[in-house]
Amino acid sequence: MSKLVLVRHGESQWNQENRFTGWVDVDLSEKGIIEAKEAGETLKNSGLLFDTTYTSVLKRAIRTHWIITEAMDKLWLPVTRSWRLNERHYGALQGLNKTEMALKHGEDQVKIWRRSFDVPPPALSYDDPQHPRFDLRYHDVAPHILPSGESLLLTIQRMAPLWNEQIKPQLMAGKNVLIVAHGNSLRAIIQTLENMSSEAILELNVPTGIPLLYELDSQLNVTQKQYLGDQQKIAERIAQVAAQGKTK
Repeated sequence: MSKLVLVRHGESQWNQENRFTGWVDVDLSEKGIIEAKEAGETLKNSGLLFDTTYTSVLKRAIRTHWIITEAMDKLWLPVTRSWRLNERHYGALQGLNKTEMALKHGEDQVKIWRRSFDVPPPALSYDDPQHPRFDLRYHDVAPHILPSGESLLLTIQRMAPLWNEQIKPQLMAGKNVLIVAHGNSLRAIIQTLENMSSEAILELNVPTGIPLLYELDSQLNVTQKQYLGDQQKIAERIAQVAAQGKTK
């Protein structure tokens, strides 16, 4: 039996401003720092012990990981940071306000851009200074595999090598793993782990700063799944995520 805990980073500054964030390296808001501390305290109180941890290479996930492990008094835990756990790349939408886009293009179109399984957003130009090939943190990644815009399907495909080669074998060996990442990279893991349909994953909302615990057997079948913490707060944060991209 192994345990996997997934935590979406605390609210970021652009979450607060309701912007498409993607790979833009936005930091946590003050509320996000509080959410991360609460997640760490929840995990400490749960008594869960982790063998290893993972984050993306974006500061909102890295900082959330720091705050969580500090609250647990486990700053020494091994950590692997991987670009494969980055948020879904929102292409040319990055930085734009979701509500404004819903008013301009309609809520249905924005929902497709935000949540579609296989429809990517408008692509970022390959020569745009914001393209990840110009970012030093990706200097060891072949430029042609760095995204200019991703659907969830492409995010799953980007995440898969890390899952199959590192995380999955550790879980199958009975290790307990903590992953602190992003709404869509975590949806990619959830879809893979639960074999969810493209229709079901479209409606899945991952709240910020709430630990999601999976208990898994040796073949990675899910034997138990639960969000940890105050259930009313969890419901409120899920509803907040679901409301993004609406006109009101």
